[in-house]
Amino acid sequence: MYTLGEIIKTKKPHVCGSDEWKVIRTGADIKLECQGCKRIIMLATYELDKRIKKK
Repeated sequence: MYTLGEIIKTKKPHVCGSDEWKVIRTGADIKLECQGCKRIIMLATYELDKRIKKK
């Protein structure tokens, strides 16, 4: 469902103001890098599915 290097948008912005995240690892958990401040977070796949904007 998610591919490496893909840019996704979340419903709510990060504290830095950016709502774009780059997928840097996939699996049961997905590692994301904020495109505004470069912070890296990990979320479970089902949790990320709730947070992204639907296309």
